[in-house]
Amino acid sequence: MSASPAELKLTPAGPEYGPVLAPYACDPLATRGRFHDEPESGYRSCYQRDRDRIIHSSAFRRLKHKTQVFVYHEGDYYRTRLTHSLEVAQIARTVARALGLNEDLAEALALAHDFGHTPFGHAGEDALDAAMAPFGGFDHNAQTLRILTKLEERYPTFDGLNLTWETLEGVVKHNGPLTGHYAISERAIPAAIAEYVADHDLELDTYASAEAQVAALSDDIAYNSHDIDDGLRAGLFDLSDLKELPLVGPAFAAVEAEYGGLDRPRFIHAGISQIIGAMVADVQAETRQRLAEADVGSPEAVRALDHAVVGFSDEVREADRAVKAFLYENMYRHHRVNRMTSKARRVVSEMFDLLFHEPELLPTAWRARAQEKDEHGRARVIADYIAGMTDRYALELHRKLFDPEVL
Repeated sequence: MSASPAELKLTPAGPEYGPVLAPYACDPLATRGRFHDEPESGYRSCYQRDRDRIIHSSAFRRLKHKTQVFVYHEGDYYRTRLTHSLEVAQIARTVARALGLNEDLAEALALAHDFGHTPFGHAGEDALDAAMAPFGGFDHNAQTLRILTKLEERYPTFDGLNLTWETLEGVVKHNGPLTGHYAISERAIPAAIAEYVADHDLELDTYASAEAQVAALSDDIAYNSHDIDDGLRAGLFDLSDLKELPLVGPAFAAVEAEYGGLDRPRFIHAGISQIIGAMVADVQAETRQRLAEADVGSPEAVRALDHAVVGFSDEVREADRAVKAFLYENMYRHHRVNRMTSKARRVVSEMFDLLFHEPELLPTAWRARAQEKDEHGRARVIADYIAGMTDRYALELHRKLFDPEVL
C-alpha cells in the first residue's frame, strides 16, 4: 500500500530555501558543491542559482528556434525545444513538490535537459552523429554537459556555468547509470562525458537523484501529450485514430462523457489535460510506493538502489510505450515530417563536410579554434558550432555556403 503525503516524513530544510524536504530529497545545504570554488548567494539556494544561470544562458535562448517535431517556419503554434522545456519544468515542479523533493533542482534539470540538441531535432542529431562517427560520434546528453561546463562563456574566471555537482549528475544520468551492472546502454561513454568525469567524478555507475528521475519522467509526460496535440493540429492523424490508444482514448472519452459537444479546440485541450493529469497522478502514486518499499532515508540511498525510485506503474508504462509507438508511426514517420527531416539531415551533413574540409569558412573565433586542433579536435569544434545553431540560422547559413547568389 502506497504512503500518503502525510506519511512522507518531511523535515525543514531552512526557511530561506522554501518548502520542507523529504529525507531522500537533495538538500541545498548538503550540496557537494561546484567544480570551481565561488561564494554562494546570500538569498538563493545553490539549486535556485543553477536554475537562474540556466535561464540566462545563451543555450537556453537558442531553444526558441530549435525543432521539437516541426521546423520553425512550418507554423507558430507548434512546440519548440523552448516551449517543450518549459512544459517539462512545470510538470517536474508539480511532481517534485508532491513528493517532498527539491523543486528548484528538478526545475533546473528540466530546463537544461535539451541544451545539447542540434537544429532539426533528432534528424539533425542523427546526421551529426553520422558525420562524427570517425571522431567519437555525437550524443546530445554529452553535448549538454559540454555546453554547461565548457562552451558557455559568461563568467570572468571559468568556462561553462559552474553548476552544482547534483545538477551536472542529473544532466548526465537522468535516464539511469552509464556504467556498471545497471548501465542503461552498452554503448561506450561519450568522449565529452568521459573527459569531464576524469576531473570531476559524477559516479556514472549509480542512479541519479530522485529529482533527476522526476525530470526524466516529466519529459516523457510532456512530449507524449504535446506531440498528440501538435499532431492533431497539423492533421497528421485525427481524434478517431486515438480511440483505441491506451490512456489517450479513455482520456478523450472521459471529456466527451462529462462535457458533451465541446468545440474541437476545447475538446482537444481538455483531453490533453486529462492525459497529463493521469500520468502525473500515476507517477506520484507509483513513486510513493517504491519509496515506501525501499525505505530510503537520504539522496545517497536513492542513488545506491538497483532500480529507479521514480517511475510509472506497469499499466501506465505499457500505455506510454503504446503512445510512443503510435506517434512514431503516425507522426515522426509521416511523409510530411519525413520530407523535412530528409532535408534537415542533408543540411547538417553538407555543412559539416564543407566546414571540416574548409575551416576557413568558419566565423573568425570558430576558425581560430578549429585551426589549432588536429583532425579529431577540428571535428569536435565544427560539431559544437553546428549543434549550437537554431533551425533558422542553419538554413540561412546553408544557403550562404551553397547558393552562389547568396552572400
